Amino acid sequence: MFQHILVATDGSPLSTAAVENALSLARDAGAKVTVLTATEPFHLLTTDSKQIADTRATYEQHSKAEAARLLAETERKAKALGVPCKIVQVEQEHPYEAIIETAKKSGCDLIAMASHGRRGVSALIIGSETMKVLTHSSIPVLVYR
Repeated sequence: MFQHILVATDGSPLSTAAVENALSLARDAGAKVTVLTATEPFHLLTTDSKQIADTRATYEQHSKAEAARLLAETERKAKALGVPCKIVQVEQEHPYEAIIETAKKSGCDLIAMASHGRRGVSALIIGSETMKVLTHSSIPVLVYR
């Protein structure tokens, strides 16, 4: 069975449900988890409404605060279930790369994530982060729908 699960989250409702399922799996398997959220760097030219409405400093401050809130909430859930939990927040242009890299560095034997998150119009054009993880990861991936 799995001993160390990387759980990727972006805070979307589907991702939140996937986190809860992955934490239950970890509890039942006696596994520990590393929970990751990857934020995108600020772009001057973007279709992301959050970046259009903010300055670089405001966007970065809000992005880091939201990631910290999301991770703290997930850490509380893991603790309540008795699941050992490490939280990781990274800024990465391509979140799928951060997911795979963190899983490898952390020695994870499973990546758990939602089937899709909130990546806007670009997800329709270039594919979801989940699809990219499935395509590029040598570590097994459990996808929650």
